[in-house]
Amino acid sequence: MRFVLAFYGTRGDVEPGVAIGRELLRRGHDVRIAVPPDLVGFAETAGLPAVTYGPDTQAWLEVTRNFWTRFFRNFWRINELIRLLRESRKPGTECWGEMSTTLASLTHGADLLVTGLSYQELAVNIAEFQRIPLATLLWLPIRVNGHIVPFLPAPLIRAAMTVYEWLVWRGVKKVENAQRRELGLPKATRPAPRRIAERGSLEIQAYDEVCFPGLATEWAKWDGQRPFVGTLTLELPTDADDDVLSWIAAGTPPICFGFGSIPVESPPDTLAMISSACARLGQRALVCAGSTDFRALPHLEHVKVVGAVNYAAIFPACRAVVHHGGAGTLAAGLRAGVPTLILWMADVQVMWGAAVKRLRVGTARRFSTTTEKTLVADLRKILAPSYLARARQIAAQMTPSGKSVAAAADLVEDFARVRRVG
Repeated sequence: MRFVLAFYGTRGDVEPGVAIGRELLRRGHDVRIAVPPDLVGFAETAGLPAVTYGPDTQAWLEVTRNFWTRFFRNFWRINELIRLLRESRKPGTECWGEMSTTLASLTHGADLLVTGLSYQELAVNIAEFQRIPLATLLWLPIRVNGHIVPFLPAPLIRAAMTVYEWLVWRGVKKVENAQRRELGLPKATRPAPRRIAERGSLEIQAYDEVCFPGLATEWAKWDGQRPFVGTLTLELPTDADDDVLSWIAAGTPPICFGFGSIPVESPPDTLAMISSACARLGQRALVCAGSTDFRALPHLEHVKVVGAVNYAAIFPACRAVVHHGGAGTLAAGLRAGVPTLILWMADVQVMWGAAVKRLRVGTARRFSTTTEKTLVADLRKILAPSYLARARQIAAQMTPSGKSVAAAADLVEDFARVRRVG
């Protein structure tokens, strides 16, 4: 069968698509993937034929970080927030037509289109145009439900998520309908998630059910349309792994800090805060830089800075993990059975912070409000024996990455086969 995958976003957004694409390729299928220009090499390293799709992620990462920082600090300054939101969306909306053309060409003759959360509107329009089935791969419970925030009433959560869904649609409605007009399709009259569900698309939940108790029961009415498979990651080794494991073995297990693809605003201040907080607690720190440039900063005896590591290999050797709240990083920490501190920067990361608290495996705080004092307090809290014990309990309930990827591949194969026969 011929599968086309379209995944836009940061490394964490794209990796689930690359993981399932690699497995489908291994099974003998014809697979093509569309990813951001700066992640084509990443996809090709995994063996997938890749084409460019949208702008470089660096074109909007810092703007997005600034938007959410200002949103939570000054949510009443509506005009400034609208300006920043438009600025953060501009690179993507300007490329929408080009992305549509790329995906329309790529999906000609395909048996199934698989997409992630970003640009799902664009993808569902292409699937409708090509008259092929669509599968979405979602790494958080973004579809309307009553379980995403545990301390709020379910009806209120559903209402808020419905409003959010409509606001997102309003933000892309103009450019989406321009695409549909170009494709010869009628105007869209409701948000993409509703259209995706109504056309019977497969909506794979690429995270573990244990993270959101009660969600599977609420979604049982969809009759298998929203199956849980666990988080899809590649767990690729890096050149730094052996050196890092040697450093860990030479002393006490460190606290691992990772900030993902969104660069921190002030690398010197961040590293100084981590260094001082860990020194006060008598802990060592392993800092995984991600997209943040820590290279020009001073050497510290109890702190090791690296670019990227294989979390699956490194996290189990650490005392705790501190990160931005990306789904893949969180899953690696939960699978490793170590406590977690999420210092979130954007909206969806708040959801994972709430999940960590609900699971009692750690805590969460907004990164922009974190100080040395709060970091010491939060680390002291999650290093308590009760959090470690609970983290080990949850680890036993997490789906291993290999099983997650295999389950997702089984689902898309079966879905494409049934829809093709039908």
